[in-house]
Amino acid sequence: MSLTCGLVGLTACGKTTIYNAITASGAAGYDGTEMHRVIVNVPDPRIQVLVKLYNPAKIVPATMQLVDIPGLAADSAIKPGHSSRLLSHIKDVDVLLHVVRCFEAGDTFAQGDDINPVRDVETVDLELMVADSQTLQNKIARLSKKTRAGDSEAIRQVADCEKVKKGLDQGIPARRQRLNDKESDSVRECNLVSLKPVLYIANIKSMGDHGNGYVEALQTIIDADSSEAVTICGRDEADISQLDPADRQEFLAELGLQESSMTRLLQAAYRKLGLVNFFTVGEDEVHVWTCHRGDKAPVAAGKIHSDMERGFIRMEVMRYDDLLELGSEAAVIKAGKRRLEGKTYEIQEGDVVTVLFNTS
Repeated sequence: MSLTCGLVGLTACGKTTIYNAITASGAAGYDGTEMHRVIVNVPDPRIQVLVKLYNPAKIVPATMQLVDIPGLAADSAIKPGHSSRLLSHIKDVDVLLHVVRCFEAGDTFAQGDDINPVRDVETVDLELMVADSQTLQNKIARLSKKTRAGDSEAIRQVADCEKVKKGLDQGIPARRQRLNDKESDSVRECNLVSLKPVLYIANIKSMGDHGNGYVEALQTIIDADSSEAVTICGRDEADISQLDPADRQEFLAELGLQESSMTRLLQAAYRKLGLVNFFTVGEDEVHVWTCHRGDKAPVAAGKIHSDMERGFIRMEVMRYDDLLELGSEAAVIKAGKRRLEGKTYEIQEGDVVTVLFNTS
């Protein structure tokens, strides 16, 4: 599985600058209709260690797909359906990265007369909820014939959709409505944007503004979503992203940062979604795979190939840290630290695995 993130935010929040800081793609501004989409490799220093140990013919890192749509505007009602069309580009993402302006500058403007992160977040949430409410109404209309015929499943789904829609119309994003399993199942096909988990990006002017009042104000929203925020100096990090990779760390250090914005965001996204990475290794390739924390060994094996999940027998597992400490697979085996795990084993971050399975 590849992590897919969608960038959202109001106009003038610095969203495309953040996109460039994360991806080093140097994307330009918008004409108001298109989107930016890019797939980037997930930085992982463990890969190079494994490459030195196995000298593989091929290296396959984990990837992240990032979708950036034009900024939303509070006056989108002037163009009916405009926000809904833009939001359709991010209906399939795993997590929303909501960029919030937490800086003052004379060359840009914010919605309204002042900088107000809470208001800005609520404005974007309103756009998400309006689009979702229409999506649910469309499903309710599609099921109307079945409900009139007395179809019990259709009646249940319509009731669930109407409940969620009522919450949206009252200003409660779907992610805060605490849907039960049946309600979630009823709205799953709708791909509600306001149901997606959210990470907040506090875009600041300089790292000296890391704890400014705007960032502090954003904390109330973060708490309501049981989420977290990553503070990024978008303009500086976008400039650094255009440097030679060998020079970037030095300039990040000058900002007081040990890691790039991409690394910090990815770590937050993995925590929010409960993701872990594991490895398959050999002379043919070193491959990074992603699954959910708590996934059992057969499910993780299915990320490699569906046949492995169907015919799963057992899994040989080494810890990356043991490989690093002992220096070779043979040394790990000799030390008795390669384990055999069965169908109930839960994959751990950094596991190095070999799947044994039946092909018949």
